[in-house]
Amino acid sequence: MKANLMKNLLFIILFVLLAAGLAQAQAGRGVGRIGGVVLDLDDKPIEGAKVEIVFSENAGMKFEALTNKKGEWSFLGLGTGNWNMTATYKGYLPVSKPLYVSQLSLNPKVTIKLQKATSGTSAYILDETTFAILEKGNQQFREGKYDDALASYQDFLAKNPAAYQVQLSIADCYREKSEFDKAIELYNKVVEQAQADTAGGKDMTAKAQAGIGNCYLKQNKIQEAQEFFKKSVDNSPNDEILAYNVGEIYFKNQNYDEALRYFDLASQIKPDWPDSYLKLGYVYLNKADYANAAAKLEKFLSLEPEGDRAALAKDILRAIKK
Repeated sequence: MKANLMKNLLFIILFVLLAAGLAQAQAGRGVGRIGGVVLDLDDKPIEGAKVEIVFSENAGMKFEALTNKKGEWSFLGLGTGNWNMTATYKGYLPVSKPLYVSQLSLNPKVTIKLQKATSGTSAYILDETTFAILEKGNQQFREGKYDDALASYQDFLAKNPAAYQVQLSIADCYREKSEFDKAIELYNKVVEQAQADTAGGKDMTAKAQAGIGNCYLKQNKIQEAQEFFKKSVDNSPNDEILAYNVGEIYFKNQNYDEALRYFDLASQIKPDWPDSYLKLGYVYLNKADYANAAAKLEKFLSLEPEGDRAALAKDILRAIKK
């Protein structure tokens, strides 16, 4: 029975890999809607801010809009899943954050606050050309072209010295190039500069600490990695995306017990978020705990009963219940 089970699961995984190229073109399309508002630090609306979202599984699927007089923005036609959002406006520091979009339920309103460059720094000028450099770097990073992405991010930072947040992306490039000492140095620099950031400093600190943890994990320095992942989550204890991302790091490094811990934490922070349960199902599959895998996949399907991910979850459930 166990041999047949593994055979069925391997067939499902192979099918998914073969179909991925075909599915990619459609990934991100749907009937979901999300909207929100862009404000300054005094809670005044910013008109004309550019808001862009990119589907995490398909960089070619993106939407953009300008805010109205009330600072409002919205997007229609989105598929279920994780999206990366960036808000920009001339004279302000850009803000990026992950979003989860559901097609089956009402998505909460997203409030974005932009911060002006401090008077002591060089002028921060965000125009279409400057923003294009940043987006180019993001695209190159997603494609695994880390040297090219590094050059783009450094070019952007040279033109916009006040945008210290970009150092996080630069550190990510060095991390992926296995230049861990340089990456950790830059992550620590982000932590230092974030102390003066009243708007997004805690979030940047948490991301930088998670980056340091990832560097140590890639070097198999488990104790140091766990220390910084804990600091990261402690700095942002209500951020399900952060806990989920830490779980992803452990999952990719086949540390399933720690992955289980952080995916479970993400599910506790946001119980109606299907992604955590899907990944918990995958973790239990890798641990050969099929009863718990089935329970988590069924919970996932109760929150996301339709779509490509749901179809795969149903196939896995059929295989492990035979």
